Amino acid sequence: MSTAQHAEPAVTTPPAPGPAKETDGRTRQRPLAVRLLARPEVGVFLGAVAVFVFFLITAPPVRDGSSMANVLYQSSTIGIMALPVALLMIGGEFDLSSGVAVITSALTASMLAYQLSMNIWVGVIAALIVSLAVGFLNGWLVVRTGLPSFLITLGTFLILQGVNLAVTKLVTGNVATDDISDMDGFDQAKSLFSSSFDIGGVDVKVTVVWWLGFAVLATWVLLRTRYGNWVFAVGGNKDSARAVGVPVTFTKISLFMLVGFGAWFVGMHQLFAFNTVQSGEGVGQELIYISAAVIGGCLLTGGAGSAIGPVFGAFMFGMVQQGIVYAGWNPDWFKAFLGVMLLGAVLINLWIQRSATRR
Repeated sequence: MSTAQHAEPAVTTPPAPGPAKETDGRTRQRPLAVRLLARPEVGVFLGAVAVFVFFLITAPPVRDGSSMANVLYQSSTIGIMALPVALLMIGGEFDLSSGVAVITSALTASMLAYQLSMNIWVGVIAALIVSLAVGFLNGWLVVRTGLPSFLITLGTFLILQGVNLAVTKLVTGNVATDDISDMDGFDQAKSLFSSSFDIGGVDVKVTVVWWLGFAVLATWVLLRTRYGNWVFAVGGNKDSARAVGVPVTFTKISLFMLVGFGAWFVGMHQLFAFNTVQSGEGVGQELIYISAAVIGGCLLTGGAGSAIGPVFGAFMFGMVQQGIVYAGWNPDWFKAFLGVMLLGAVLINLWIQRSATRR
């Protein structure tokens, strides 16, 4: 007897699904809005727009072209110094002597050229050497001693403040330098540091062009050069940066010297804009430069920031400084307004960082 063989029906088993794609915070693509908020300059840009619109409404004279030219001029005199101060902060350091260093530079150029009856360019070059030397000394002391730059530059601030007053009185017998407008080379120097040009019937100071040009250059250096990587590295962790071959000493000293260069440039502008210099000026300006950098997104702990953010920060300062005048308010409110902006910027930056890193 034969046994019938029955074929079992074929069973098709679907292929096992592959491993689930990771969707945690490390691999998930964050929304565009969150990624934009992570940029340090976005918050200050929005703040600058808000301040501009506010004064555009409350201070009608701001709408005039000449008024905006004045706002940009005030912003540029702050912004030119705020840029190197911001780079230094990204590198993890402070410079409290930057305000009086501006006056030191202007006094050096004016008194040296006038008292020795020399071409004004001799004083300009000597002032550059002095400013770079002050920056080098600050950086060298910070690197060699390991002391906080706050303490080192506070000492430099006091030294320069005293020297500015004492030497000016000793040399000129007054608290201000002599008028240098009739000296050889004055017109050429003024055209470089303090001239103006016409745009649609509005006089625009050349410092606005220098300010924006320096901002473009600083942005390119930070984002496209090896030196820019070094700045972020030493500001984040200098020991780790040194371990991977970053020249920490060179980077930090050069950043302080960049602040010295900025002080020289702004000092030359003040000298050739007013023909004379008051030796007691500059005190307190360092706080405005640092505030513009902080409002621009530079962290107090270093290692983060941009060059574009301080541009908007300086614009906010210039807008407030001139906007209060155009609105007819008491100018005494200026510092209070700046304090509110600084505190607000710090809180906004903190919120932005937490929002950008929240999973």
